Amino acid sequence: MSIRRRGTAAGAALALSGAGVLLGLAATPAQAAEVAFATHCVPPAGISPVDGTTKVEITAPATAKVGDTVDVVWKFVQAASKNPDIIDLPANSVQPSGVLKAAGAQSADIAMQGPRQNPAIPKGGAMVLSDMKGSLKLTAAGEVTLTPDAYTVNAMSTDTKCTPKETVQKAATIKVTGGGGTPTTTPTQTPTATPTRSGTPTGSATPTATPTATSSGGSGGQSDFTGKEVQIPYACKTPIGDKNATSPVQINARKNSGNFDLTVQFKKSVMNSPADIPANSVKPSMEVALGGADKGTVHVEGPMNAKPIKSGDPIAIPDLTGTYKPGASGSSTLSPGVLTVKALGTTTVCTPTRTQVSLTLDTSQQPGGASGGTSTSGGSTGGTSTGGSSTGAGGLAQTGADDHGALKALGLVAGTAILLGGAVFTFMPRRRTR
Repeated sequence: MSIRRRGTAAGAALALSGAGVLLGLAATPAQAAEVAFATHCVPPAGISPVDGTTKVEITAPATAKVGDTVDVVWKFVQAASKNPDIIDLPANSVQPSGVLKAAGAQSADIAMQGPRQNPAIPKGGAMVLSDMKGSLKLTAAGEVTLTPDAYTVNAMSTDTKCTPKETVQKAATIKVTGGGGTPTTTPTQTPTATPTRSGTPTGSATPTATPTATSSGGSGGQSDFTGKEVQIPYACKTPIGDKNATSPVQINARKNSGNFDLTVQFKKSVMNSPADIPANSVKPSMEVALGGADKGTVHVEGPMNAKPIKSGDPIAIPDLTGTYKPGASGSSTLSPGVLTVKALGTTTVCTPTRTQVSLTLDTSQQPGGASGGTSTSGGSTGGTSTGGSSTGAGGLAQTGADDHGALKALGLVAGTAILLGGAVFTFMPRRRTR
């Protein structure tokens, strides 16, 4: 009570949290009004643009004086677009930003931004956006009008850009006096509008690769074989479009009787997680391509993430492991093949546009080994891998579509951006610390 009295009489600062308005010194109580305007939104590549209606409430002081810095709040009553029907967005994975236009006695673009704070949003659900805040230093006496303009919704590192299709009506007016005068208030206005389309989605970077390759291996008394790091260019089929990227990969082996225990490592550091990722929601795998004396593929996979990954924490990609049972005697080559990742209910498959030999082994044919089998590995040449061994007639696996499929929705390749609905996980795989 006493604070309100003091604010009215002496212009003391009034702070309204939650709705988020801070009124500068000498400002009279806040005024708020809602405007609605037709909006054109451009999501990340692969998702069709959306035309909808944005409803916004702008809260600002009704009066102030020259020299005051006033804080204003942009509250989303309704966002123009919904969460695409592709993936559930986790809590605290969406952040809005935008521009509020000041005009009249002074002109300015007021940068507005809200916290990355939202409830979990299901596929196809209404976007729930946090309140955006910004501030303006008043430099001239007269009426200053405030009008919403373009805004951006960043969901798990991808941007959806929304712009008015026509002129938007002013949402608030501040009466600014030249000094200690007491201005009268002219608050807000009502909606209707529509914007000019603009906005371009952010995409994902595609590194280029210059591979180097080949072998290591042998027989005799040696039991551990270290492959060479090779640069593999991938073409990825994502839930919302095609992406290309290059990843450095290394294949190592340990002899186990006549078989070989394989370990596939990714050599780059990962980016920090753009959002909270639940435990047991990400699983990578690969079909290692055999060549030389042997044919077919060998399935290797990594464990699911045992613990949740917090937003901002690094994402470590585990080593992928499996067993190679040779199907031929001679010099056999191992090359990185199809990658898959299952994550948060989505699937992405990355196929090498060309591959390179990482490891060469001297092999002795084992019963039921790779090249003599009858299962299906995919690609143009057939063959399958079951468990740790593979059978078939050589070539790269096509998609790893069963439970083995798993380089999906989170890019397991360096620089790959795998889009998850309105969201992107961008990883640069790294070798796990031992």
